[in-house]
Amino acid sequence: MRTAIAALLTLLCTAATAADFPSKPVRMIVGFPPGGAVDLVVRTIQQRMSAALGQQVVIDNRPGAHALIAGELTVQAPPDGYTVLMGDFGMLIVVPVIQKAPFDPQKDLATVGQAVSLQNLIITHPSVAAKSLKELIALAKSKPEGFNYATSGIGSPGHLAAVLLESMAGIRLTHIPYKGGGPAITDLLAGHVPVFFSVISTGVPHVQSGKARGIAVTGSKRAEAIPDVPTIAEAGVPGYAATNWYGLHAPAKTPAAIIERLNQAMITALKSPDIIESLKSRGIDAAPSTPAAYAAYMKSESAKWSRIIRQSGIKSDGS
Repeated sequence: MRTAIAALLTLLCTAATAADFPSKPVRMIVGFPPGGAVDLVVRTIQQRMSAALGQQVVIDNRPGAHALIAGELTVQAPPDGYTVLMGDFGMLIVVPVIQKAPFDPQKDLATVGQAVSLQNLIITHPSVAAKSLKELIALAKSKPEGFNYATSGIGSPGHLAAVLLESMAGIRLTHIPYKGGGPAITDLLAGHVPVFFSVISTGVPHVQSGKARGIAVTGSKRAEAIPDVPTIAEAGVPGYAATNWYGLHAPAKTPAAIIERLNQAMITALKSPDIIESLKSRGIDAAPSTPAAYAAYMKSESAKWSRIIRQSGIKSDGS
């Protein structure tokens, strides 16, 4: 009898908490420094989500350890909806395969919904002689050790895109991992690294300004923001395609009603015409989904990429 009463009281307290949610600001953790693509997405939707929730969404950048620091902070937070994480493909799918992670993203994080999908973009410093993908591949083949290329980190979508290109084009490249897209693009523009497999939103402004050269996008279609830049498949590697995505998460055991409230606020933001256009101008597609649909998508992506990651022999640097 006491057990039943306790369970009922817990249920009533949870319902009351969910009904009052949110009654204070919501912290959205980002596993990368300002200036990168994940940070761009959350800052684009921040104010619209705040308005939908009736409370301020506060962004908390916690870079490091392939975004595991941000993920662990979220996992350890109370499951009350006041701490959420904008998770990225790398931390959610790749990192658990290449190193021992302190948590299981698919068990210890609740899915709120997918937020966006986006491609990667191969960009070069203007001093690089290659002006097309075919010329870049030829340049790589002329160098036994390959040439250096930057990404936002080991196991990042850009890293996987490069590994897939190496395999399909029969070339060898030398990976220079950074701790985010912001530091990587800074070094590319300064000429310290010749090539960057960039998240598209990071590279687009610099291609448009002429400070960097767009070689190819990694998805199955050209990006509206840079329509003259071909896909890798169009540019000489038939069948190639690699895409990226981000999604919103909360700690496991967060009440379903709170998850739904967060999901609706995110969808409201991502379906706003001005938000859609703002993201599209950087090559990002709004792709909001339900919690269940996002969980199923994560599972399918994990099955697809785990095999490729293991075959490639990617190992974490432990940072």
